[in-house]
Amino acid sequence: MSNSATQQIQTPQISFLLFLVLGAIGALTPLAIDMYLPAMPTIARDLGVTEGAVQITLTAYTAGFAIGQLIHGPLADSYGRRPVLILGVLFFGLASVVSATSSGIEALTWVRAAQGFAGAAAAVIIQAVVRDMFDREDFARAMSFVTLVMTVAPLVAPMIGGHVAVWFGWRAIFWILAAFSVMVILLVLWKIPETLTPEKKQPLRFGTTMRNYAKLFTNPVALGLILSGAFSFSGMFAFLTAGSFVYIDIYGVQPDQFGYLFGLNIVAMIIMTSINGRLVKKVGSHNMLRFGLTVQLIAGIGLFVGWMLDLGLWGTVPFVVMFIGTLSTIGSNSMGLLLSGYPTMAGTASSLAGTLRFGIGSLVGAIVAIMPGGVTWPMITVMTACSILSAAFYWIFGRKA
Repeated sequence: MSNSATQQIQTPQISFLLFLVLGAIGALTPLAIDMYLPAMPTIARDLGVTEGAVQITLTAYTAGFAIGQLIHGPLADSYGRRPVLILGVLFFGLASVVSATSSGIEALTWVRAAQGFAGAAAAVIIQAVVRDMFDREDFARAMSFVTLVMTVAPLVAPMIGGHVAVWFGWRAIFWILAAFSVMVILLVLWKIPETLTPEKKQPLRFGTTMRNYAKLFTNPVALGLILSGAFSFSGMFAFLTAGSFVYIDIYGVQPDQFGYLFGLNIVAMIIMTSINGRLVKKVGSHNMLRFGLTVQLIAGIGLFVGWMLDLGLWGTVPFVVMFIGTLSTIGSNSMGLLLSGYPTMAGTASSLAGTLRFGIGSLVGAIVAIMPGGVTWPMITVMTACSILSAAFYWIFGRKA
């Protein structure tokens, strides 16, 4: 490839349209996970099974998603970003169609596992694509907006899915996912070029892939950046697991008012994303990551102090808003620093980071779920611990990147 072509890949015009396309790709999995949550009781009644059996379909999706991330990254490093991304989204769409027409819970469970495996391609490759297209600071700027979409999507998806299920039935949710996947494929074909140049392609060998994963796992700096982003992200899982119970059952917030408090988190993310996008080119990814981690650490400590002093709802909400508002800043800059160190295996690095982020987040959510109910301390202490661990992994290991 010519130098001019390579330069075109590395420094494209950062446009709002490009952000929308990248955001649409990143929104696939959040929508697939959260849109059908409100319809799960209806699915159980319609298929004549217990609610627990329907909940297993969500576990199947997340299991397929975790495994898929480990595989799609190396494939993208060997065969290119576009073919793996397009095929992944295509099979995601086909799985959506089969899910919409499933007549039994066993079939739906297996198809959801396959859908998660296919959907992992979008989650992994989008970060590698952005890394190919932009330098480190522009990567952080672009990924902060993509991360915002990926974080906002699970907050609004249940509302969308709930209305769709009431108006058109639960199967319509999967038809919408199928249509959305077709739109994403068309957007990729139109707006996203192949960003992996031939000289950077890695031969696909199992031994090489394992060595690449081992190289990342045994590099303290890389692992520090990955775990810093993972624990920051996991704090949100703690809130998503218990936040509604804390706000409504313990602090007495009316259910129809809960959405407004939830919306404050989105406003904070938008503000922090805007700040990151404006400043990261000037001050660098390290400084913006330190800023995000500091704000999140203050939020985590504030939550703990508010609980200790029994400050109630308004000793909790502002710090939750601060905590979640930093997610896109921390996530985009930690990934930018990580991937800039591994340009020839960005897909592999992205897949490992995604698997650990998602896996630790799920584990944190499960820990909160099995803790005692009817009290605030499980959510608050876990969020505080996540903020401390996130900052510690960066300051001890990741800052040397």
